[in-house]
Amino acid sequence: MKIIQFLIAVVCLLITSKNQAQTITCKMPLNTGESVKLESFKGFKNYTVANANITNDGFFELNFSSSDYGMAYLIVKGQKPFLIVLSNESIEIEAESFNNPQSVKFIKGRQNQLFSKYAIEHPRREQALTAWIYLEELYKSDSNFFNTIHQIDDIKNEKKRLLTEDDAFLKQLPSNDYIKWFLPVRKTVSNVSSIAQQRVQEIPATIDFFRKLNYSDNRLYKSGLLKDAIEGHFWLIENSGQPLDTIQVEMKKSIDAIIGTLLTDEIKLNEITDYLFDLLERQSLFQASEYLALKVLNEKSCTINNDLAKQLETYRAMKKGNTAPDIVFPSNAFFPAGKQVKKLSELSSNYTVVVFGASWCPKCKEELPAIAKHYANWKANGVEVVFVSLDDNKEQFVNFAKDFPFISISDLKKWNSPIANDYYVFGTPTIYLLDQKREILLRPISVQQMDAWVDWFLVKANK
Repeated sequence: MKIIQFLIAVVCLLITSKNQAQTITCKMPLNTGESVKLESFKGFKNYTVANANITNDGFFELNFSSSDYGMAYLIVKGQKPFLIVLSNESIEIEAESFNNPQSVKFIKGRQNQLFSKYAIEHPRREQALTAWIYLEELYKSDSNFFNTIHQIDDIKNEKKRLLTEDDAFLKQLPSNDYIKWFLPVRKTVSNVSSIAQQRVQEIPATIDFFRKLNYSDNRLYKSGLLKDAIEGHFWLIENSGQPLDTIQVEMKKSIDAIIGTLLTDEIKLNEITDYLFDLLERQSLFQASEYLALKVLNEKSCTINNDLAKQLETYRAMKKGNTAPDIVFPSNAFFPAGKQVKKLSELSSNYTVVVFGASWCPKCKEELPAIAKHYANWKANGVEVVFVSLDDNKEQFVNFAKDFPFISISDLKKWNSPIANDYYVFGTPTIYLLDQKREILLRPISVQQMDAWVDWFLVKANK
């Protein structure tokens, strides 16, 4: 009896698994012999779902499962990736080429039929809307059109009609359809640039839309929009035309909103925090990145992985205004012509740039020679440079640093260097600007930023 029950359970499992599998079939007679890849999304990354070859008859078939539900690309060599919806329905397509979306017809697959219809109609409405906005501004600002009030009213009515038509399409979609969620998000992400430039009255509502997104929602994770949603969100705040202080406040509100949705999903919390922190750093939005770091580190209800924690800890231990640790120079230090000192605190310069790098770091091979070129000007304006190498090979360190005109040191311990650990260095190059008391004034992200600081605060200030 138990054996029979077991067999029945296995059969049911196989039937369930089969039911969960869906198929994409496509007829592309002009592309026989080409390979086809189905690629889906997982957070910030893509992964391959299935591969196939187009037969001599012009057909291919691909399978996907419920774990792949979301958005995906069909990729044929030499053609643009073609975006489709993976849902709980099989898909049948006829197409000449994915380079020509007008030639693609969904014979089967209701959500893809609706998505394809919107993908054609929505851009046309957006183009028309942009044109009407331009004409409206022209009619309002040009004296040749001051007496055309009726035309302005007509333009406003046409703009309203286009927006109403677009909203009506989205509202009639079934509530459990993936595209019911996806299309408004994609529409908002795609419109960020035009909203910032031409439809500024929509900026507050758009920022609010981004804040209301649930960043732990698997629909977002599977949409291919996660990266663009985060970048568009903060780009719009940065380009909202608000004073800098207001922008900083708005960014903190957005960070609170994003992190608040992630506290119950530690995997996504780590992944999104890591990406957002890197984005803010790259954009030199240091107040926002510091706020993010401290917020996540102080959050007791979640766990941060060690690498991310070390990266964020930099802002708690080495934030602007803190005192940087002293550095005892090892015996193999290179000194430029002049008096040698035993440690960082003995330097007499008004400012010191401490830069961590290594001969094996590709970016350092650009940044350190660049610092060497600027060094004479920096030195003349009271800025000393100390290069801390993370090389663990003495010969490589010597060959890399021997011609630099500034102090260069290495304890040859790589990432185990106490100096690097004291400064919470997790990547190279890392740069700190200190004053004479070793107070941290700036964490430059590039030599260009550091040189701009010298030019603005030292050179021009002394003129």
